[in-house]
Amino acid sequence: MKKNLHFAKTVSLILAVVFALSLTAAAAEDKADLLDTIKARGTLIVGTEGTWSPYTYHDESDELVGFDVELARLIADYIGVEVQYSETVWSSIFASLDAGQIDTVVNEVSYTEDRAVKYDFSEPYTFTQRAILVLADNDAINGLEDINGKIASNDPTSTIGQFAQDNGAILDPVGEMAQSISEVLNGRADLTVNTTVAFADYLKQHPENEEKIKIIVVTDPAPSGYVPVPKGNEKLLAAINEALQRIREVGLLSELSLKYFGVDITKE
Repeated sequence: MKKNLHFAKTVSLILAVVFALSLTAAAAEDKADLLDTIKARGTLIVGTEGTWSPYTYHDESDELVGFDVELARLIADYIGVEVQYSETVWSSIFASLDAGQIDTVVNEVSYTEDRAVKYDFSEPYTFTQRAILVLADNDAINGLEDINGKIASNDPTSTIGQFAQDNGAILDPVGEMAQSISEVLNGRADLTVNTTVAFADYLKQHPENEEKIKIIVVTDPAPSGYVPVPKGNEKLLAAINEALQRIREVGLLSELSLKYFGVDITKE
């Protein structure tokens, strides 16, 4: 009798474990990829700054425009949905992604190992050089090795700000590129770091400052722009990569680059 009772308990335990495992498997299968949610909703919600020309900014009519803004629209078109932009300061943009308020970020996002813990990244779509901007009469800074101990006006949450810190600069924390250049012009910072194309765009818009500053290129072209998605969304990542490949193949990526940068930064 005891033997039968023990056998029954064992069978019950095994059945309970099997049932629990089946529920777990079913839950995993039922977990929708973010792409499914986006298609059901009919919109791709994209986080972007709106303050970093020519990547993402407002034109004279206050319309959100820029290389990344148009690229996000093309990605949404490929997926078959509308695009909805969520303008967010850079320091909060990944928090918005974590909270599910946005689906992705299209804002010249750099790949880092720290970010790769939480996000998967698309193939790179831009290749840029980093540069230092200083006052024209600054003879103390002529290369990357000279910024150690100097004050750099950059966003501490950005990879560009981290790049400055990694090379010994002391950060004067600012959130926007225009403000960072103002810090240099006003003497509150020794330098600011950004991409060569971003600095070129600034000078195009502010020719009055061309004689006041100089730009020193400090890196070779390297992969710079990626589209991140929260981990576990393989279908969305695949759709974004397919969209980028198609946009590149038909020449639209190069066209966008020439439109906003004057050069093609979409190739190595």
